[in-house]
Formats: sequence, structure tokens, C-alpha cells
Amino acid sequence: MIRSAILVVIAVAVTAFMSSCAFLFPLISPGENKVHKIANLWARMLLWLTSTRVDVIGKENVLMEKPQIFMANHQSDFDILIVLAYIPGQFRWIAKKELFKIPIFGKAMRNAGYIEIDRQNHEKALKSLDEAAQKIREGKSVVTFPEGTRSRYGKIRPFKQGMFHLAIQSGVPIVPISIIGAREIMPKRTLKVKPGRITMVIDRPVAVDGYTLETRGELIERVRQIIVSNFENQAISRKDASLDAPRKGAS
Repeated sequence: MIRSAILVVIAVAVTAFMSSCAFLFPLISPGENKVHKIANLWARMLLWLTSTRVDVIGKENVLMEKPQIFMANHQSDFDILIVLAYIPGQFRWIAKKELFKIPIFGKAMRNAGYIEIDRQNHEKALKSLDEAAQKIREGKSVVTFPEGTRSRYGKIRPFKQGMFHLAIQSGVPIVPISIIGAREIMPKRTLKVKPGRITMVIDRPVAVDGYTLETRGELIERVRQIIVSNFENQAISRKDASLDAPRKGAS
């Protein structure tokens, strides 16, 4: 518990410093891409401080020359760090409005071109999707957690429809991402942090051609099934590996 408290204090200090940099840097050298690079460095620093190791599978599936919509499952605040640190290239977050209310940190997010979404207000949510569509038209990828909030009990929740509406309307592919192990490092509604290893699986892009708003339910199910399948398969592999480790040590 003491270790977790010390890590939280250090993480807050690092976050405050990096947020200040992201807040002030555009005054000297404007550009969303540069601020996003600061966010990438911030995420890598926090993962290093917490002794979090990350295995990335399928990095080659990221489309470096064209925009895409990354969709990942969400069980821990560490999911944000993993995505920021290990998805290559430039992208913009579609994040809940509460994060933008944090002093300096929220302004830093806006400087990076991240998009605020109010899921409790339908009209404002649609406006956020329009903003995301504009980012895509500019050639930027976007990242979202289609569950809408963190899952507390380790199960992947149903997906909300808004991001799939965006994908169909913009015509860009969806890249399914499964994050395994983040909940064990820092569960929802706790500040306790444990060292550990996280696996992130980046699957092949799913083309949205042929889907319409009327058939988006089929697209949602297809993408969710990919994320769930990779999540469950990796969870089993990690469990088997942990069971085999003592045997290897004893032999």
C-alpha cells in the first residue's frame, strides 16, 4: 500500500509536469502532433515508473498511411497509457468530458486535438462525432473505448453504437484492440498499483464497406467478437504460462 501511495504521488507530479509542457509548448511551437508526442512520452514514463511491461502483438496491422478508428476494451486507467505509448503514429482520443475539466491536463488534451464527448447529452455527443469526422477527413486516426466506461468485473461490456456510426459515415476501417492484464495492475475505483505485464493485441483492420446504419449491429457484433476472442485467448495463454512457471523452476 505504501508503494502504491508513493507511485501515485510521483505519477501525479509527472502528470502535472508533462501537462504543463503540453499546455505551454504550443505557445512556442504550435501543432497538435507535437503535443501528442508529449502525451506518448508521458505514458511511457508512467509505465516505466510502475514497472509495467507491455507485449504488443500485431503492430504491423496498424495502417500508417491512412486514417483508421482504433477500438479497444477498457478495464483500467492503464489502458489509456498502453494505447498512448504503444500504438504507433498520430491519433486523436475521443474521451469523456470529465477529463477535460481537470485543470491544465484538460487544456493539454485540447492542445493535442483530443475530442470531448458527452455521452449523457445526445446533441453534444453528435457534435463530438462531427468533430471526430473532421479529424478523419484531415487524415488523423481516432481512438475510443466503445464500452463507454471501464468494466469492473473483467467482462467486456456491450458496445455503444456512436463510434460505429462514425466509422460507417467516414468509410474508414476499424482496428480492434484487446488489452489483457491491465485490470490486475490497477482495477477500477482503486489507486492500488501492482507491477505486472500487459498484453495488447492489435488485430487486422475491419473494412466497413457494405455496412449501413441499418446494419451497423452486425458490424458491432463482428468487431466485439474479435476483441473478446483475442482477450479470452490471451487470458488463457497467460494463465497457462503462470501455471507452467513453477514447474520449470522446479525441474
